[in-house]
Amino acid sequence: MPNNWIVLKFGGTSVSTRAAWENIRGILEMRAQEFPECQVLVVCSAVSKVSDQLDGLLEAAMQERHQEVLDRLRERHQQLADELGVDIGLLDEEFRELERVATGVALTQEWTPRLQARVMSRGEFLSTRLGAAFLGVAWQDVRELLDSEDEPHATPARHYLSARCGYACDETLPGKLSARVVLTQGFVARDPKGDTVLLGRGGSDTSAAYLAARIGARRLEIWTDVRGMYTADPRHVPNARLLRRLDYSEAQELASTGAKVLHPRCLPPVARYGIPLHIFNTGEPRAEGTVIASAATDEGRVKALSTKSRVTLVSLESQKMWQQVGFLADLFGCFREHGLSIDLVATSETNVTVSLDGSEPLEPGALERLEADLTRLGQDEDNRASVRITSGCSSVSLIGNRIRSLLHRLGPALELFEEEQIHLMTQASSDLNLTVVVDSEQAPRLMSSLHALLFSGAEDDPLFGPAWKKPAEKHVETWWERRRGDLLKLGGLPLYVYDKPTLADNVARLQKMTAIKRLYYAIKANPNEDILRFFGSQGVGFECVSPGELHRARELAHSANLLYTPNFASRDDYEAGFQVGAQVTLDSLEPLELWPDLFRGRELFLRLDPGQGKGHHKHVRTAGPQSKFGIAPAQLEQARTMLDELGIKVTGLHSHRGSGILEPEPWSDTALFLADCAERFGGTVRVLDLGGGLGVGERLGDEGLSLLALDEVLTRFSSARPGYELWLEPGRFLVATAGVLLTRVNQVKQKSGKTFVGVETGMNSLIRPALYGAHHEIVNLTRLGEPNAILADVVGPICESADVLGHDRRLPATQSGDVLLIATAGAYGRAMSSHYNLREPAAETLLD
Repeated sequence: MPNNWIVLKFGGTSVSTRAAWENIRGILEMRAQEFPECQVLVVCSAVSKVSDQLDGLLEAAMQERHQEVLDRLRERHQQLADELGVDIGLLDEEFRELERVATGVALTQEWTPRLQARVMSRGEFLSTRLGAAFLGVAWQDVRELLDSEDEPHATPARHYLSARCGYACDETLPGKLSARVVLTQGFVARDPKGDTVLLGRGGSDTSAAYLAARIGARRLEIWTDVRGMYTADPRHVPNARLLRRLDYSEAQELASTGAKVLHPRCLPPVARYGIPLHIFNTGEPRAEGTVIASAATDEGRVKALSTKSRVTLVSLESQKMWQQVGFLADLFGCFREHGLSIDLVATSETNVTVSLDGSEPLEPGALERLEADLTRLGQDEDNRASVRITSGCSSVSLIGNRIRSLLHRLGPALELFEEEQIHLMTQASSDLNLTVVVDSEQAPRLMSSLHALLFSGAEDDPLFGPAWKKPAEKHVETWWERRRGDLLKLGGLPLYVYDKPTLADNVARLQKMTAIKRLYYAIKANPNEDILRFFGSQGVGFECVSPGELHRARELAHSANLLYTPNFASRDDYEAGFQVGAQVTLDSLEPLELWPDLFRGRELFLRLDPGQGKGHHKHVRTAGPQSKFGIAPAQLEQARTMLDELGIKVTGLHSHRGSGILEPEPWSDTALFLADCAERFGGTVRVLDLGGGLGVGERLGDEGLSLLALDEVLTRFSSARPGYELWLEPGRFLVATAGVLLTRVNQVKQKSGKTFVGVETGMNSLIRPALYGAHHEIVNLTRLGEPNAILADVVGPICESADVLGHDRRLPATQSGDVLLIATAGAYGRAMSSHYNLREPAAETLLD
């Protein structure tokens, strides 16, 4: 077939506004000039977030709330139609279809994967009908171009929601596409019976690849919101570098092991026919991207890191498998019978452990049924067999050609796993990846540390393009940029500097929340006396965890409400709380047994463990079976008996899941958990203390937790479960963004092609990067606004290899004497500082 077709695929963010569609028009014009002899097939996703709304439509229909979802969908597309200047009436039949299905589900109170596919496919039809009208190009129903294949043993969910299509070249297909430019849908196909099927979430990439192969395209272009594939996910590793070129097999490994830019299924079709796949950024149409094509070299090197979350491990331990012919075939047959696709595999004489990809849909109860079948398979003559299912894992993979040839050079990288629990480790038979499976909360820190170790100093490597950067329009001027002149006049560096107007703004934002009746500042975040005086003047209470914090709070804010939540405390600690009139919270039952006279007849709060923690690192997850905090729900009956015997009245319940949480739902979940527990105390509980942990954006332009969204979910809770006061204990949220650390450059050192910028203080002043792998923005305040010229690790003077404040930071040409600013340092900076190496930590000052 003549190669006179180009296929362009655009994702949800690329089709959601008029500006985005204008970009598409410009890209089509650019390609028409570059390839005047070619026709163009454009494949589009649904408008951003619409697939999520459609996914929830059927559940809403079960509760007869589908009309409000339909109204939101219609409103969203009406807005886009108005922007594009096209008639919304083009979508009438699509909305009628959605209403018919939703009404039927509301009446029958059931739905099937077949119905779900019909509903979710509508998003692509809605967006492409509007887009074709705006661009003035031909519209094509993709179900006339792509047919799914029947898969033996496929469950209904897999058949309809994660279908696969054939992609053999079809010489008749271009005849159905006679226009110069044709616009069609991604994500959607039809099965042999003519039913609508889906290609799995993110399947628009796959649709485009199938179509490129079937029409014999010259090239496939994936247009998205990043420039291409990177050495790591730039959302979590901001110094990740663009990969200019990859082999098909390397790109396949990256996509399969968690890279989000490409769907894993989109590569085999283009690899089979040698069709180059280009990845470009819709917002920067002329910027370089990634090209995926046949291998140009077989050089052994690590080219990228990837991580995949929601990994489930299934392990069978059985003596029966040793030297038994066909045992593995029978074992894998169990997974086939339950429609489960295996990802990683590790075996020994008596154990097989496999991983399941969390992106694949699971039938309800599938894992329980699998466990029962595997247990029966593995039982020996003594009926012994052990099946273990481990959820909440993530895989971390090193990707590149000839990984085995690099093992002798990977020693330092493997040392990073020394303190982690490794559930599984595999080295691909294709020699393209080395993968470990760890607890999910460890993956981000490991990715950051591995990237710094493996890719530092690669500035001039022709394989790597520029580092990822956020679009300029997201930048909002910070307080320290506005006050740069004031900061540079300060002496006494190193110095923590806090901005009072920012503190006031943070307090005001929290006090606007109507669902929260009382705020307590968690002093441990920053016990600076000037900050405590200011918060006290704003009517904020104080949450304390030690007698020292109690006494400082009472001394500086005499009338402030005090909340006291000690942990594994002594009798003297508890007495200190009662003496200053604090509301004491008990997080263990043993103090009642040890010192009953101290607690008899008092009013107390109880700290309960909700059973599952959250947070950006395992050290800040404060709930769950591995956490030392809180009373387990299973102990509540015992607690009530002990409390009744001592005449103790429980007036509040408290729970804290962890820190750095960016979604509002964990707080509403906590409120529901506490409200359910409160019912066991005979109506005495009036306060539900939801703890703190409100997430803060760590990188410039990042958004923290939306207080508006949090207030909405908690207001809904209060409407459904009235009668409780909701309290919050924010710490870092109040002070982190208000503080910076200023430090002067001592030396700039070159070593084996790597640059180190050494400053006068380090982990003795700010230990969070070493302890948590925390990211803090670092800028050269002296040369703010000058172009970046170096890629450097910013290090301190402490005699520890971990004394690194930031890896691979882009800075202007930096000299001894320059002042560096470390941002978002107002929380757990000075509070956790030390005199390690007998070096004084940074001092503090508050700017009015």
